Amino acid sequence: SVKPMADGPITVGEAIANNTGTATVEGYIVAHTTGNKSYDFESPFNNDLNIAIADSPNETNKDMKAENQVIENIMTRRSIRKYKDGPVARETMDKILECGINAPSGMNKQSWEVRVVDNPEFKNEIKNVMAATGGERAAGCFYNAPVWVFIARDNGYDFSTIDCGLLAENMMLSAHSLGVGSVCLGSPVRFILTSPQKDKVLSKLGFSEGYELCLCIAFGYPDETPAAKQRDI
Repeated sequence: SVKPMADGPITVGEAIANNTGTATVEGYIVAHTTGNKSYDFESPFNNDLNIAIADSPNETNKDMKAENQVIENIMTRRSIRKYKDGPVARETMDKILECGINAPSGMNKQSWEVRVVDNPEFKNEIKNVMAATGGERAAGCFYNAPVWVFIARDNGYDFSTIDCGLLAENMMLSAHSLGVGSVCLGSPVRFILTSPQKDKVLSKLGFSEGYELCLCIAFGYPDETPAAKQRDI
């Protein structure tokens, strides 16, 4: 169970320094954001998604805040396993994909291929193929996310798996910055590739010859706010 950080209200600085548990934090509302990590410092602050508070009403140094947006995005992203009903707009997914393919890769080989699946019929077909090997539990590993992204690696390049991981991380972080949740999945790869019906799915995904499915990411708007788990350096 989570224990409170303090019996009474604490300052913003104390909350940042401790960053664990729960507490009542007193401070000044100095900005608000719509979830894309851009701040508005002009009142009134009537956005109900995210607000920025500080110990002083004068802490509105935009340059200082901008320096930490990448770190904030990394530190606040969580794997989401419960999603709201409703699609992710194609324009939003296009931006996420654009961020993904701008990831670094060995010798700039860009040794990946990406396929986006949001068609309900094809999604059901994928689930059925997975269930043939892993049962209904395997078919439920997408957590009802509306969009699935399948990534294949170039078998002719030794470090293509690393390249695909870098691409996936870019996609998940950019999605988070746009308010879209994600979870990286290995089960679809395992159950598709070991299914006797795998060709039904792989032919429709249409990866080039020499490319092998290696990763799947589910995307959607979060319906949960999981707490961070302990990390050890």
